[in-house]
Amino acid sequence: MLAPLLAATTRWSFRGCRHVPRRGGVLIASNHLSFADPLAVTLFTLAAGRVPRFFAKAELWDTPVVRRVMSSGRHIPVHRGKASALHSYRDGVSAVREGDCVVVFPEGGFTDRADGWPSRGKTGLARMALTTGTPVVPVACWGTQELLPVGSRLPKVWPRPTLHVVAGPPVELSDLAGERPSASQLREATERIMTSITDLLVEVRGRTPPVDAVGA
Repeated sequence: MLAPLLAATTRWSFRGCRHVPRRGGVLIASNHLSFADPLAVTLFTLAAGRVPRFFAKAELWDTPVVRRVMSSGRHIPVHRGKASALHSYRDGVSAVREGDCVVVFPEGGFTDRADGWPSRGKTGLARMALTTGTPVVPVACWGTQELLPVGSRLPKVWPRPTLHVVAGPPVELSDLAGERPSASQLREATERIMTSITDLLVEVRGRTPPVDAVGA
């Protein structure tokens, strides 16, 4: 239902769909700029032939209409608290082992940088990848922050924004994989993932990130 509306109010550019495996477990790692990112990544993964599952705040299941959407999509609720976070992590591991496509925003929220470059990633995604051997496909979104800026209640469709979603080849992590990765291995894997996302964003934006940006 939303796709025709977006087609009428925005322009889209999808690249790199070939990097998303057509079957088997896969982790999609994307930067996070806007509440519109999940929709953009969903349309991209569908175009690549996969149905995505997301980690999402458990509070979304409190609203009846949204709960139906989240449940029908088999998305993974994230509760507050260490024990609940571990439960969500295990659900994610089970999902990729069952062959699902799971989307993760490794920054854990919107970037904290005003210039739009990614902020430092958290290690949960790396732990899932290293302990399961699941490929991590980096994805960069750009333009979603123009459609729906953080803090805005309504989308901005004029001037008509162009939404870019581009994927790169899976991040090389095989040398770090194992059942009990160390803290240094988790950080190294996370840095490789975030660097890959930043490199894609450089390609989309046509700009070099400042020296203090992740992956610069």
